[in-house]
Amino acid sequence: QVQLVESGGGSVQAGGSLRLSCAASGVMNKCMGWFRQAPGKEREGVAAISSGGSGTYYSDSVKGRFTISRDTAKNTVYLRMSSLKPEDTAMYYCAARATFGCNRLGTEYDYTYWGQGTTVTISP
Repeated sequence: QVQLVESGGGSVQAGGSLRLSCAASGVMNKCMGWFRQAPGKEREGVAAISSGGSGTYYSDSVKGRFTISRDTAKNTVYLRMSSLKPEDTAMYYCAARATFGCNRLGTEYDYTYWGQGTTVTISP
């Protein structure tokens, strides 16, 4: 009965900011990640965070612009996105591993549970 529900997507101009949220239920103390997929492209790992929140991992394309965090009391994971670019346009998915820890971003095959996604559109 695991549920991951994303929210916070929308449309903004290049250079703007968005904050995505992932409300989790039925899963706790797991490594969590954010992935994205643009039309006609493969799913791409964006960021991940360890169960304790001390370890964070990012793709090269978003380092310095995106920040992943988690609120254990709310069992919620966030992705703060700044200096957005048109190439950031995609469906963004929240995902959870079956393991309690992680030391790298990993691929989509490392994650067991997935949300339905939230759309992010960045205009030039």
